[in-house]
Amino acid sequence: MYAEFYGLRELPFALTPDPRFIYFTPSHTEVMANLHYGIESGKGLVVVTGEVGTGKTTILRWMMQRLDRTVLVAYIFNPRLSVPEFYQHVAALLDVQKWETKSELLMELGRGLESRHSRGLRTVLIIDEAQGLSPHVLEEIRLLSNFESDTAKQLQIVLTGQPELRDVLNDPDLRQLKQRIALRCVIKPLPSIEETERYITSRLLVAGAERTAIFSPAAIDYIFRCSDGIPRSINNLCDNALLAGYAAGEATIGRSIVEEVADTFDMLPRSDRGMQPGEEREGPAKIFSSASGSDIWAKETGGENETETPSPVPVEQGH
Repeated sequence: MYAEFYGLRELPFALTPDPRFIYFTPSHTEVMANLHYGIESGKGLVVVTGEVGTGKTTILRWMMQRLDRTVLVAYIFNPRLSVPEFYQHVAALLDVQKWETKSELLMELGRGLESRHSRGLRTVLIIDEAQGLSPHVLEEIRLLSNFESDTAKQLQIVLTGQPELRDVLNDPDLRQLKQRIALRCVIKPLPSIEETERYITSRLLVAGAERTAIFSPAAIDYIFRCSDGIPRSINNLCDNALLAGYAAGEATIGRSIVEEVADTFDMLPRSDRGMQPGEEREGPAKIFSSASGSDIWAKETGGENETETPSPVPVEQGH
């Protein structure tokens, strides 16, 4: 709807995990290095955790698109499975045929994994949202990790999930599974306003933007504060801010538009909650903790500064 108005070929801030829009922070780079090393070296079990909306599924899809065609991947994204349902998924995705019982499935799977491993081929089982797996399914995953040669694991297993996955794996009843974890890594939120600006610019460029300064510095500052650096929250704010800006005929998205969107979606920063309507909108002074903030933006934008210095508010002294 707003794409043409802002000179975009497509919507840049969709909430779907499109690998084309992946943005590599140092945290994402570390995770990719761990995944590549774990699969290439046959390490066995790799665990990736991250807060909701940090891009775990996106990075998995980006990786799967770039794996060699000889790598056989089974990707399970629904963790709410019983043990029989879990094995039905594994069998279908890894092309295990001619089985009726769990024992027959495991024997056929073992023969297939050994054959592929002997030819130097990798087999990978990826389970997303793994914090939702039942203890019974996690125990079966531990048993699957026993497929190995003398030097390497024949089945590479990647578990990704929210931080609660760490608590699940710390269950004393799952200590055998925990001991088999070869690599652990964490996807972190964007750490700063500057990183948030680069993230927004990156997505705009992928969407075909010729002008990347669609969001003002003040708007980006407020987006970071509202989102806590979570990419999915940034996308939601930016998408709706562009829609609101289009409806208002605003070529540049300012802080006030982001503020209204954040209020609608209950995403206001904690420090701003509970304010009366219009109270904190009287001036943009809240963007920076001191006047020096304006100088920072001026240096970064080559001297252009959209923030006006607010008039001093007289304080009535009590008697």
